Amino acid sequence: MSLNVDDRLLERARQGEVDDAEFVDCIRRSLPYAWQVISDVVARMRESADGFADNTTPPPDERSRGQLLRVLASDAMRGALERHFGVRLAFQNCHRVAAFAPGETRRHAEFVTPRAQLLNQSPELVDC
Repeated sequence: MSLNVDDRLLERARQGEVDDAEFVDCIRRSLPYAWQVISDVVARMRESADGFADNTTPPPDERSRGQLLRVLASDAMRGALERHFGVRLAFQNCHRVAAFAPGETRRHAEFVTPRAQLLNQSPELVDC
C-alpha cells in the first residue's frame, strides 16, 4: 500500500474532494524517506542560483527506494507535492529526484530527454 490513510481522511475522500494540505500531510507521514529527499532537493534548489537541484545519493534500502518510486510514479502525489512546494519535479532511475523552479524550462527539458536518461545509467543501477 502506498499511503497510510487514517479513517477520517478516508471518509472525507468518500464524501467528496480532499484538500491538498490533508493529502500532502498523508504523504509526509506515510512516505517519510521520500518526503525528506524531496524536501532537501527543494531547499537546495531554492538556495541555488540556477533554479535546479537534484539528489544523486541512492536510497539506503529497498523500502526507501520504494517510497521514492511510489510518490513520483503517482500523478496525484507528484502533483500535490509540486503544488505544495511550488516546483516542478522530475525523476530518473530509482533515486535521482530533481526540483526545478517555476519557469526553469531549459534545465527541465534537458533533464527529461532520452539522452539524459541514457547518460545517467551505470551498471550498479541496472536493478534499481
